[in-house]
Amino acid sequence: MSKKAQWVSISRMAVLALAAAQLFSANPAKAADPIKIGFGMALTGPLAANGKMSLVAMQIWEDDINAKGGLLGRPVKLIYYDDQSSPAQVPSIYAKLLDVDNVDLIVSGYASTQIAAAMPTAIERKKLFVSLFGTGINEQFKYAKYFSMIPNGPTPKPAFTRGFFKVAEVQKPKPQTIALASADAEFGHNACEGARENAKASGFKIVYDKSYPPTTVDFTSIVRAIQSTKPDLFVVCSYPLDTVGMVKAMHEVGFKPKMWGGAMVGLQATVFKTQLGPMLNGVVNFETWLPSKSMAFPGSLELLKKYQERAKAAGTDPLGYYMPVWAYADLQVLGDAIAATKSLNDDVLAAYMHKTTFKTVVGDVKFNEQGEWAEERTLAAQFQNIKGHSIDDFRDLTTEVIIYPPQYKSGEVIYPYEKAIVK
Repeated sequence: MSKKAQWVSISRMAVLALAAAQLFSANPAKAADPIKIGFGMALTGPLAANGKMSLVAMQIWEDDINAKGGLLGRPVKLIYYDDQSSPAQVPSIYAKLLDVDNVDLIVSGYASTQIAAAMPTAIERKKLFVSLFGTGINEQFKYAKYFSMIPNGPTPKPAFTRGFFKVAEVQKPKPQTIALASADAEFGHNACEGARENAKASGFKIVYDKSYPPTTVDFTSIVRAIQSTKPDLFVVCSYPLDTVGMVKAMHEVGFKPKMWGGAMVGLQATVFKTQLGPMLNGVVNFETWLPSKSMAFPGSLELLKKYQERAKAAGTDPLGYYMPVWAYADLQVLGDAIAATKSLNDDVLAAYMHKTTFKTVVGDVKFNEQGEWAEERTLAAQFQNIKGHSIDDFRDLTTEVIIYPPQYKSGEVIYPYEKAIVK
């Protein structure tokens, strides 16, 4: 090649390099753009107590992962909107996330009702969908890219009340009859369907089984109707405000079955615990995680400390014993899958998540074919010896004792219920 030809070639290369540099300046490389994860979350309305604490934990994960350099060499950015605790708001939120915000991945907000409302969009767009505390959602949809972050295992509907029944069936003399009351909503239907299965397996006769409208405020008449059937046991499948109303009605009426509780959402939140105080004594209800020695999985207590440091400024649950570890683990699983596969492809991520055991702040997580946990680990706990309405009454875990399963027990059940009532 002549010197002139070499000069022309070098000049062309220089021009191309300059053009590339100008293009880079105008449009930074895709690798520098954040990985966007979108979701709706209940930040107002009756589900907000759990939604707000979930968001704080998810933001802690975002900060933690970005402090380590992000994922795939890119920062992570959470994009979210308040679904106002209304399932009707959910479809438009996910459409906006995907069509306007152009998020790379979606996860769910908190609660079965919200998750069920988002599922059709996830399925239509063929998106991976990791859900946060949905009960039996995929039994209907059977979607291969759905994964559930809740420890209900392969039979999620009975899981919420299984511990209640396992404890009740070994009492002497064994209880014989049971009443069931449920909210006429997604969670209420699913959890109470599971309670019926458990009642049959335990040999209890159902003497009352009715749902109530989600707008119910006064539960006194419902409790009186149940009391008239004289059940030994009483299981409630409720959302937070219903739960508070039911506990107050039980005390107002003076109904004292031998054991009661079951699947009452809300009693895990400090705001409701302190509101109800000693009225909770004796109630046996589901739990998913408590900061006991048996459940101090790697990173869980460190996360709890970070959460509590942020809680006051965020206006969220000051203790954070319920949702934070789960919301963090939800994104922890997704982040680990992205890092391992070096991909944001929904199909690639789903295939990896189906075959992998993840190490998280809630312990080992392994999903089955339907996207539920391969093994059940839902707890039953009883409130005991609560004296007042202070947060300190609940900071001390001697007032909320894990009674099932055996490997996580921190105390024994007080039975019958009447013996647990603090005079």
